[in-house]
Amino acid sequence: MAFEDARKQVDQAFTRESLRGGSFENAFGGATSFLRRRYTKDLTGVDVAVTGVPFDQAVTNRPGTRFGPRAIREASTLQAFDPPYGWPYDPVERLNIVDYGDLAFDYARVPDFPDALTAHIRGILASGAASVALGGDHYVSFPILKAYAEKFGPMSLVHFDAHSDTWPDDDPTRMDHGTMFYKAVKAGIIDPERSVQIGIRTTNEDPLGVVTLDARWVHENGAAATVARIKDVVEDHPVYLTFDIDALDPAFAPGTGTPVWGGLASWQASAILRDLAGINIKGGDVVEVSPPYDTTGATAVAGAHVAVDIIALLGWHKQ
Repeated sequence: MAFEDARKQVDQAFTRESLRGGSFENAFGGATSFLRRRYTKDLTGVDVAVTGVPFDQAVTNRPGTRFGPRAIREASTLQAFDPPYGWPYDPVERLNIVDYGDLAFDYARVPDFPDALTAHIRGILASGAASVALGGDHYVSFPILKAYAEKFGPMSLVHFDAHSDTWPDDDPTRMDHGTMFYKAVKAGIIDPERSVQIGIRTTNEDPLGVVTLDARWVHENGAAATVARIKDVVEDHPVYLTFDIDALDPAFAPGTGTPVWGGLASWQASAILRDLAGINIKGGDVVEVSPPYDTTGATAVAGAHVAVDIIALLGWHKQ
């Protein structure tokens, strides 16, 4: 059946009729929407809206994540054929998923960017859909979280990263991908006591009360213990899951702006994400994929897998 469909399916980003179901369009051809979902701004009946945020003007080292959404979409064409491995259901058969396209913003008016992104996500949430954002540098999580906190109250943050991103920064005009969660805690957007950071391996003396499971802790205690600790912390609070691709060791994800050795292996991240099924997740993002620093495309492939698992987590209670 797949071969029959491959002979007649092309450009499903524009030609597919149903919001559900797999795609057998050739991975190497056609328009590269995320998972071959339909490109649309119509969110009627949509469960999950995947949206790109091609912003990288808050980086401290190497830029390039503005190309992340495009690369992740391209990589996702490899996953459109089959259900995600290890999950007992297929999200594209159970959820109405669309590619909502990218955020529109004026790159030369950087101060206008945060409010534009918050409004963009606010519109998705108002429709009843959840958002899965493709970054972009990690600063983009802050304006997104503002929209989520407006709807759900202070969020539990499940944060995969090499860096805590809670370095002190009390200047409201600064946009920095290493300080936005400091600001989110101070603004009451996230609840630090109900939040967890996984994979950390850079020094920050004050984690602001956020539970930290650093990379060594994960390596020594294992995926199952990591998941149990995360669930113990977040309980049934509304969760926003953010995955900085540099949570993975550079051996698995070299295409990122601030790589740090000693990180998670891709199999560890996969096992942890899969076993988080059942948390009260409301939305998520995958950020810091910087294609110029990875000629193999492996980093974008990892980012696409993370995004699919976030979607699977969002659909868990609907199966």
